[in-house]
Amino acid sequence: MKNIQKPQSKEKAIALGFTFGIHVVAITGLLFLGLSQPPEPPKQIKTVLIKPEDLPPLEAKPLEQTDSEETADSKVAEQVQQTAEPNPTAPIIPTENKPKPEDTKAVEMKKAAEEAKAALQQQQAAAAQMAQEKAAKLAQAKADAAEKAKQKAAEIMQQAKADALAKAEAAAKAKQEALQKAKADAAEKAHQLKLNEQAKRNAEAAEKARQAKADAAAKAKADAANKAKADAAAKAKADAANKAKADAAAKAKADAANKAKTDAAAKAKADAANKAKTDAAANKAKADAANKAKTDAAAKAKADAANKAKADAEAKRKADLARELEEEKASAAEKAKEAAANKKAEAKKIASSAKRDFENKVRNAWRMPAGSSGQKATARVTLTESGGVASVIVNASDPDVKASVEQAVRNAAPFPMPSDPDARREARSFSASFTVK
Repeated sequence: MKNIQKPQSKEKAIALGFTFGIHVVAITGLLFLGLSQPPEPPKQIKTVLIKPEDLPPLEAKPLEQTDSEETADSKVAEQVQQTAEPNPTAPIIPTENKPKPEDTKAVEMKKAAEEAKAALQQQQAAAAQMAQEKAAKLAQAKADAAEKAKQKAAEIMQQAKADALAKAEAAAKAKQEALQKAKADAAEKAHQLKLNEQAKRNAEAAEKARQAKADAAAKAKADAANKAKADAAAKAKADAANKAKADAAAKAKADAANKAKTDAAAKAKADAANKAKTDAAANKAKADAANKAKTDAAAKAKADAANKAKADAEAKRKADLARELEEEKASAAEKAKEAAANKKAEAKKIASSAKRDFENKVRNAWRMPAGSSGQKATARVTLTESGGVASVIVNASDPDVKASVEQAVRNAAPFPMPSDPDARREARSFSASFTVK
């Protein structure tokens, strides 16, 4: 199967960059929360009580001259400088009463102290309210920033989890495909090794048969040479014996002639003695010839028996060698037949695995049409030698399902064909069933 995943180095670089970015954002948020100033606590409001006698004396100013009648006494109390806005709820002093200048001054000083106290309290209350509002705003801003950082971190973590899940799925898929590819490569390697071993065994058997045949031919040739040599020796021996026999007969004949001549010449001298001597010599020669003929016949019979035994042994050896050669041929034929059967079974196994991969590839490329739930279809696909689609026949009642299955088959092509010729030929056609879910 082809590995269509991205390079591992690129995926690692993307993952490292994404992880680094997440850590940078998280650290920045933590630094922002940790280094920001905490909200200032509201300042403590201090109340200061001022006694009238502690106030500085006011300088008296001359009265302005007006045309209106003066209703006050000639003595005017010292003017009191006001430090706050006049209090509209202050009681109005009746004009008909004429307090003493000392009482007027005390009243005015008391009034000024009260107004100063009220103004100070208002300022302190306003300052406290402003501090509280500022602290509330700062706390709300920090809470909003923390919530945003928390949401951002949650989004980043969710995205990181999704990316990690996608990466894990891609890694698992790549690992599965790599495992399938390694398994197919191991099976192909084991099959090739098995073929090589079978070829080696066949070659060794052929070499052994050829060597046995050569040894048998050499041995037959050597046996033939030895037999020819033995036959030549036996013939030479027989010729020598015949020659010796002929020489002895010729010599005996010549001796007999010479003796007859001598006897004829000396016949007159000793007929009786010579006749007795001649008869004795003739009897001895006859006995010697009979003994020699008997010895030669025994030697010839012994030699014939030895040659026959040797010929029988040679014939038996040749028969045994021929039988061994026939047995080796039968064993080699049986082994070749078994190897062919094993090769065919292995090819079917590889083709079956390839067909399952083809079906899975088509299913992964199939896009189920909407609105066709429960519809079924069957496809019969014929491939070329290179894995292309030669023909595809789809049987389905729904035309959309039929078109989608046919398109899935063509989109999944080309299919990775097995390297073994028999397995490739077996895997060129496959069938698959589809059901819309």
